[in-house]
This record gives sequence, C-alpha cells and structure tokens, in this order.
Amino acid sequence: MLIDSHCHLNLLAEEEGGISAAIDNAKANLVDHILCISIDKASCHDILSLVDNNAYLSASVGIHPNIDQNENFTTDELIALADTEKVIAIGETGLDYFRSEGELGWQRDRFRTHIEAAKHLKKPLIIHTREARDDTMTILEDEQAKEAGGIIHCFTEDWDTAKRALDIGFYISLSGIVTFKSAKTLQDVAKKLPLDRILIETDAPYLAPVPHRGKTNQPAFVKHVAEFLAALRGDTVDNIAAATSANFHRLFPTVQ
Repeated sequence: MLIDSHCHLNLLAEEEGGISAAIDNAKANLVDHILCISIDKASCHDILSLVDNNAYLSASVGIHPNIDQNENFTTDELIALADTEKVIAIGETGLDYFRSEGELGWQRDRFRTHIEAAKHLKKPLIIHTREARDDTMTILEDEQAKEAGGIIHCFTEDWDTAKRALDIGFYISLSGIVTFKSAKTLQDVAKKLPLDRILIETDAPYLAPVPHRGKTNQPAFVKHVAEFLAALRGDTVDNIAAATSANFHRLFPTVQ
C-alpha cells in the first residue's frame, strides 16, 4: 500500500470528477491514506471540513510562505486550530525566496510561529523551501524544530541540505519532480537517502510525475514516484511502498 504524504486535495474540486473521483482512483491504485495540506486560512477550514469523519484523510494547518504577509496566525491561534485529532501536522510552512521579493523578515517570523506551535503540540512540521535552503535549515536548527520533527516536502535541494535535515531527525519527501529527466542532482540525492527516512508525495494538483507530466496531478499518481524510486535505487516497488508507508506511520502514529 502507498501513502500520499502531501496533497492539496481541496484544489481538485474544480477538476473533472472532483474530489470523490480522485479518492476513488487513489484507492483503486492502492493508496492507503492521503495527508491534505493547507496553505492559507481559507484552505485550513476547507480541509478541516473535508477530512472530518473520514479515516482515509488527515490534515495539516498552516500558512504557506508565499501567502500575503498580512495573513497570519498567532501561535495561540494556530495551536487552537490544530488541537484536534484530524490535524496531524503543522504547515506547510517555511521560506520561499523565489516568488517573494524585498525584505522577507515577515516570512521568517511566520515560520518561527509555526515551529513554536508544532513544538507545543508535538506535531510534525511540513516544510516548504525554495532558494532559501540555508536560512530554512538554520531556523529549523536554531529553533529546535527537532522537538516536533517533520518533513522537508517536495525535496529539490542538494545532499548537504538533505544531510542537515536528516541530522535533526526530519524526513525527506520526494515528489514527481524526481521522475523528471532534468532532475539528475535530485536523483543522486534520492539514491543516497536512507530508506527509513524517505516519504513520497504528489503535491497534487501540481507537479504530475512522468508519464503524466504537464497534466493535473492526483493522489493515485504517487505510484509513479514509487515505481521510479524503486528503479533508481535498484529496489522493488513493494519494498519502497512498504518502507515509505512505515515511515509515515512512524512519524504520524495516530493515523490508522
């Protein structure tokens, strides 16, 4: 069985068949669970409604680094929102210096707020980082984010960054990007990662893996990430699926 450790399932509502069809297709492709990720206040509430009373789905709550700087949770607000069984993670949060410009102290402050809430709740962090690898890792290290644990999602960084994440107990999640022909550096990292620290994801509806690149992504396509990773590492798909699922359950033991 497979687990999609990062999906924006609420954004599939506009697509053909919508959320119900995406879930049915995921189940048909042996996806056992989906973690639905929030990016702003509106999506937090949409996802909490989506996952309510559905054991197949769980949720994160948080504000993506590229969301307008005036949209924020206080630490107490984030703790209150996340203090429910269906919320298993905080995020996605982190730093993105690719899409945001100017003085970005507000991104770093927002990031620290999420780390504080995660540590208080003992719930792992879902980390987004783009063109901000050193600042991202330095903040995680300085703020003792290892007390919460977490995932560097949709990993596209170098081995040194992966090593820093592993050293503080974080997991590395690989998306459809690892299947792209241009992703040679990432593929080299994927070969080196210890199997007991890898997760797989879709980031749907974005970043569909080969052979669906350029199309709308969906949780069922996580199987292609597993298949590619197995071939890359000289392993079997069954072993990759079992290991990444076990890793997910180790990080999120409340998920059945």
